[in-house]
Amino acid sequence: MPNITVQKPLFPMIGNEDPIQMIRELFNWTPLRPFGTLPAPTFAPAFEVRETKDRYVFKADMPGVKEPDIEVNVTGNRLSIKGSRVAEEHEETDNVYFEERTFGAFTRHFVLPEGADIDHVQAALKDGVLTLVIPKLPEVKARKIELEPVAKLKV
Repeated sequence: MPNITVQKPLFPMIGNEDPIQMIRELFNWTPLRPFGTLPAPTFAPAFEVRETKDRYVFKADMPGVKEPDIEVNVTGNRLSIKGSRVAEEHEETDNVYFEERTFGAFTRHFVLPEGADIDHVQAALKDGVLTLVIPKLPEVKARKIELEPVAKLKV
């Protein structure tokens, strides 16, 4: 009697199995995954810096960052803002298809202009927006110069 070897098919018959689940397992495919891969981004808050006639105003979007996780320091004319946003915990049974939100630690440094009153810096975090107000020293605030007749000028 000849030896007959029966080979198992490369792909199992569908039978009662879910074809979508089979594709997911075979190709590591998920319907909600974005196309292509992006480098892993890090959390970096977006800043806005404005100057008014009597102060400098810094604003940064920091959704999900808690007040104890932010540190603001001024050394000389250097403003440093450090903080972190902690990733949310996922249940082991959760199916996370992709995650574009960023988490982690950040540090930003700014050089303050001459005349910034570093002794009176104010900082507040409200509704996910960090606001820093740095007043200008009185001697650097703009003042209006009145024009005089040329005859009165001492040249």
